[in-house]
Amino acid sequence: MGEIMILRDAVHGLVSFEADEEHVIARLMDTSEVQRLRRIRQLGVASYAFPGAEHTRFAHAIGAAHVMKLFLTRLRQIHGELPFWQQVTSDRAQDALAAALLHDVGHGPLSHLFEDAIAGTAHHEEWTEKIIVDPRTDVHRVLASVDSHMPERVAALVRSEHPLPYLARAVSGTLDVDRCDYLLRDAHSTGVRYGVFDLDWLFRSLRFAPSSPGQAPGLAIDGAKGLPAIEAFILARLFMFQQVYLHKTTRTAEWMIRTVLGRASTLIADGVRLPGTPRAIERAAHGEAPDLADYLELDDAVLTVAMHAWESGPDADLANLCMRVRERRLFKTFELFGEQASPEGRRAALEMAREVAHTHGMNPDVFVGLDVARDTPFNDGEGEPLLVVFAKGPARQLRDVSFVLGRLAGQEISRVRIVLSPELREDITRVLGS
Repeated sequence: MGEIMILRDAVHGLVSFEADEEHVIARLMDTSEVQRLRRIRQLGVASYAFPGAEHTRFAHAIGAAHVMKLFLTRLRQIHGELPFWQQVTSDRAQDALAAALLHDVGHGPLSHLFEDAIAGTAHHEEWTEKIIVDPRTDVHRVLASVDSHMPERVAALVRSEHPLPYLARAVSGTLDVDRCDYLLRDAHSTGVRYGVFDLDWLFRSLRFAPSSPGQAPGLAIDGAKGLPAIEAFILARLFMFQQVYLHKTTRTAEWMIRTVLGRASTLIADGVRLPGTPRAIERAAHGEAPDLADYLELDDAVLTVAMHAWESGPDADLANLCMRVRERRLFKTFELFGEQASPEGRRAALEMAREVAHTHGMNPDVFVGLDVARDTPFNDGEGEPLLVVFAKGPARQLRDVSFVLGRLAGQEISRVRIVLSPELREDITRVLGS
């Protein structure tokens, strides 16, 4: 008998992994690579704006695996209409559960900050795949002990590759287990109720899309029952970006930390010794790819300790910025609209802000900057679209049957802001506001 896992979750309530195909979850949870996710916050520095946003990637990973379990349960209720080779077998379910738990296992510290700030560093998706397929990791050993080919299959699922499109899109797609959990979890922890949607009804509305003979089907939504549920899900993502992910305080703190990491990397590359610098950052600064073992040593606490140490380092501007981040003395913003937010307008605005910093004797590379935040909340034209099926007539795309989603499809939301030290706020506001 394998290991059984039963626990309580703040978002989903009772979460259990008890069936034979679910035992791999308990074993994977005990690996050092998955336990590392306890030390990485899901929303990075969003707690500067939302004090409750202290939840971790570990909690999200468990939530995503739980949502995958619910998803597989629904698929098994409806897969009887498919030929056996297209149905959810126990092996396929086991792979999908593992992929859901491990989809973020390669994440760096402080959300996406690390990979964005240090040139040449691989994105977390690449690190995730390395962790899964590298024979030296605990994760790989657990998967390979089940089936020697399981690591490759799970890595492919995390890349959204699988012979069954509906299973691939469950890991990464318009409606996937990652989004289903993080929207509910982030809304719960931030207190922003805009991210809440009806997950139970949404899954109850799932169907298989019509497909050609011999072709595996994709996913679909029951048009009679599920359209309001999928609309609410996609609008929840839109509202969470507007209210949380693009919040000016969060974005300002992220910009400051990116600037810290970028300046530290430049100094190290120039031969300056910075106390307490993690080996992965030193290697990346010298143009070397960090070793997997060095990368896995990085987490929020390690980076925070390094930034504290840099306050005692030889570079005054870096020390100043690190201290401000630690004490939450954050920079201010001036948001650009209309013509000012255009590529030409933002370049001109940044140049004026840099000139103000220069006249104040402050380093323009450190004390002013441009932050452009953007997202496309709904773009169902990429990959395998989520279709809507009706009792009569052909299956249709979401954008064609929903007025709301038709207007939203492909639309980008963005916030363009000049980030500036508070000492410069009055002069920059006067220059840019005139």
